Amino acid sequence: MKLITISGVDGSGKSTQVKLLQKYLESQGKRVFYFHAIEFGLAAKLMGFKKKYCLICKIKGLCHIKSAPKSKNAGVTQANCLQIILRRIFLLIDIWRFKLLRGKLSNTGYDYILSDRYFYDSIINIKYLSHKNETLPCEKFIIHPDIAFFMDIRPRQIMERERKPEQGLDYLRTKTNLFRDNIEKWGMQTINADQDKNIVFEEIRYVVTSNQ
Repeated sequence: MKLITISGVDGSGKSTQVKLLQKYLESQGKRVFYFHAIEFGLAAKLMGFKKKYCLICKIKGLCHIKSAPKSKNAGVTQANCLQIILRRIFLLIDIWRFKLLRGKLSNTGYDYILSDRYFYDSIINIKYLSHKNETLPCEKFIIHPDIAFFMDIRPRQIMERERKPEQGLDYLRTKTNLFRDNIEKWGMQTINADQDKNIVFEEIRYVVTSNQ
């Protein structure tokens, strides 16, 4: 079973390319498992539980928590030391959980895991929040993908779209540079994501089929 990951900043086209690749591989008779590193993470699951719990509390009158409204695409741009430490701990646990999941999928006959974002993206988030481009201890435990793509796109191009990340241009530039600084270490293949999505997909498909 092969693991293929697609990483990049918000709005670089990761999800679009994962879906196109999944559709293509399934058309070739391959059994494909879609994996989303952020949704899989403990942090996201705990946040979902918290929101659900607080809703119950408000309905039953057990608490009076009021949350400021956030947009659907709101992203985290700041974190304190405790929050960064917790992210590191959760990431290590998530890596271990993924190893278990990978083993189960392999035993049940899956041909591919396609990862929309990967633990590399989580590491970039931690580096961004901590303002330190240092190697994290958990990096050595990450399963190295058979193919890891980085969607390289000009941040300004993302911000020129009608739907753009609300975190802003500086946020995208900083994270793009962090990715570029770690590409060689993580063995990622750079894809020019400034192009039409179909041209981008053909480049990705070529690499994937060449490694079958």
